Amino acid sequence: MTLNEGIHALGLTMPPDAGEKLERYLTLLQKWNRVYNLTAIHDREQMVTHHLLDSLAVLPHLKNIHSLADVGSGGGLPALPLAICRPDLQVTSVESNQKKAAFQQQAKIELDLSNVSIHCARSEAMTGTFDAVISRAFAELAEFVRLAGHLARRLLAMKGAYPEAELGKLPPEWRLVEAVPLTVPGLGAERHLIVLERS
Repeated sequence: MTLNEGIHALGLTMPPDAGEKLERYLTLLQKWNRVYNLTAIHDREQMVTHHLLDSLAVLPHLKNIHSLADVGSGGGLPALPLAICRPDLQVTSVESNQKKAAFQQQAKIELDLSNVSIHCARSEAMTGTFDAVISRAFAELAEFVRLAGHLARRLLAMKGAYPEAELGKLPPEWRLVEAVPLTVPGLGAERHLIVLERS
């Protein structure tokens, strides 16, 4: 599946230059991946579905969010694709691995992403307040809450199958607000956006 086909299937409206920037981001990711092992996926077509479209599937659920932190963002996912497609969204990417953070910094410069700030730090050491914190394949929900719950009242966890067992281990001050099933074009696997709020 091509990126354009996937974006069309998701029904997304994006800035005119977003498609081209996403393609350039993917090229950078592939190039750096040969040296730094940013992601286990090397095939470009798989990167489109498993990384870009997977990240962009959450876009319609960020409508009222203006500042977003992405913790444990690795190669910048979903932080950088979201920033490309929502220039009005202030995105803070938190990644403790120096090589991965350096890649993100380079991508930010090359793609001219003025709405992104990148921090090479552990999420529990971060300060600040955001409308929401997002994570993708980062940690179990209770651990996500422990490491990033001080940054926002709303946490968004991108998960595969519905994480029933993990939800049962949440601390009492956190509750499930919504579990949104996501359909990622060309992926053929279960995906959920788990929305948590602190009471």
